Amino acid sequence: MLGTNVSAGLQKGTKLRLAIINDYQNLAADCADWDRLGPDVSIDIFCDRLVDGKLAAERLAPYEIVVAAREETRFDEALIDALPNLKLLVTHGMNNAALDMATLAARGVTVCGTTYGHTVATTAETTWALIMALAKHVTAEDQTIRNGGWGADLSIGLIGRTLGMLGLGKIGERVARTGRSFDMHVIAWSQNLTAERCAEVGVRLVDKDTLFRKSDFVSVHLKLGDRTRGLVGGEEIGLMKPGAYVVNTSRGPIVDEEALVEALESRSIAGAGLDVFDVEPLPQDHKLRRLANTVVVAHIGGRTQDNFTARYREAFEDVVQWLADTPVRVLASPSSAQAQNLIPD
Repeated sequence: MLGTNVSAGLQKGTKLRLAIINDYQNLAADCADWDRLGPDVSIDIFCDRLVDGKLAAERLAPYEIVVAAREETRFDEALIDALPNLKLLVTHGMNNAALDMATLAARGVTVCGTTYGHTVATTAETTWALIMALAKHVTAEDQTIRNGGWGADLSIGLIGRTLGMLGLGKIGERVARTGRSFDMHVIAWSQNLTAERCAEVGVRLVDKDTLFRKSDFVSVHLKLGDRTRGLVGGEEIGLMKPGAYVVNTSRGPIVDEEALVEALESRSIAGAGLDVFDVEPLPQDHKLRRLANTVVVAHIGGRTQDNFTARYREAFEDVVQWLADTPVRVLASPSSAQAQNLIPD
């Protein structure tokens, strides 16, 4: 099973060690036949969330291959330097903000991803689940009935309301088109968004301030980066109507969490629907766990049973192809000189 380059430095009888981490749904073992990797690869599966860098360094130090999930474990320079044996890192998805790609490549690590499933569609579905739950007070209605009551509050309808799209990529487009099907007015803004792109989707391009002032629902669909971190801050939230909602299924740090909590506590906006947070899992003492005007879910946008099955199957294929010296879905790779000595003597 081992390819020429991979096996070149192995002593006879030496095994590669593979760790599957963050398998908190306990799916990896059933989604792919890992035993097909053969006797030269020993496999350990860990079902907790590995978020502590020191613990990650201690646990993963022996392994040449690590199959991670999404962004639970941050592979920064400090962790990478603590993993001298690491040669292959597989991540769910084809981009992962928690991976220092430059350092991984410089340390001789190949990084492969997965294209898997229907993440665009399922994230758009989660966005609309949050919007509907907010508009119809689903959480409060459910709790009121369970407590013996009947009717928590009047809901709002969506017809004629304004949906403000921060970003109009593949996910944003799906969300926007669904908004139009509900006869909502859909407006959009992002730093590079054009009127032509908006016309394709059938929405109206506006400036950023107008989007926050006019929207009944502001839905975030941007990639996290230097330009978008903290983009939805206190100033932007302060422009919103008292009856408006923030919905974020993108990445937590795009929204200033402290400013959002302050607005929710003061009721200067009506509420928020959140699938993503600055720190995940959300700390036990976090205020967002207790605010009544929020609907919060555990970063479930792309986490469906179908998607996880597809991810682990492709992760298995990534390992197989790397062992055969024909890696696929490569996101980062060592130099050709490093590649000749993947396993240390």
